[in-house]
Amino acid sequence: MLKSVEADLRAGRLKMGDQLPGERSLAEMHGISRASVRDAIRILDAMGMVRTSTGSGPNSGAVVISNPAVGLSATLRLHVASRQLPVADIVESRVLLETWAAESADLGADPERSAKVLERTAELLKAMDAPGLDRDAFHDLDAKFHVLLSSLAGNAVIESMMESLRLSISDYVSESIEGEESWQEISSVLRTQHHGIHEAVAAGDGKEAARLLREHIEWFYSETQAK
Repeated sequence: MLKSVEADLRAGRLKMGDQLPGERSLAEMHGISRASVRDAIRILDAMGMVRTSTGSGPNSGAVVISNPAVGLSATLRLHVASRQLPVADIVESRVLLETWAAESADLGADPERSAKVLERTAELLKAMDAPGLDRDAFHDLDAKFHVLLSSLAGNAVIESMMESLRLSISDYVSESIEGEESWQEISSVLRTQHHGIHEAVAAGDGKEAARLLREHIEWFYSETQAK
């Protein structure tokens, strides 16, 4: 069934927003049990290929969405948990991707889109600067900030990999910061670093943005001492 879905996507018989047939129809179509159909749909859901919902009506069942970062991050998280992928290697990969994206960003390629991205990232900075912001909310805003900036390179694969790398170690990094006092000190530095990175990107200085990103990511990792 998974190969059939892939073939239908390639051929254009399935596209984003389409709803998969019901369990009974899929079982008859592929000559498998309904239990096997449910297992296949769960796999597609975990891979970020479909969104499932219960009930009846046009929004029920499995709908094709294609969110590659979800599947990639889930796989990476498991391999990090098994200690087959060291956190340090994930961090190094993130540095390579983000610095490449910063140096490859071309604000003039699509000025209108670039302006919207920078406007949104400026809003995220303002939200992260808000007094009393809790740690989880900060990390969520931080992730969106980095992924949005990387999108200026115009490479969808890099953007998805960027998001998946961050999600794969988010819990490890967050849990390694002990105490609210330590977090307040770290977050203060992160805010300053974020503003510097944003200014460099907005000015079109890719090399400086890349240098600041490397410094930012490596500093945060060293401070959290994630293993």
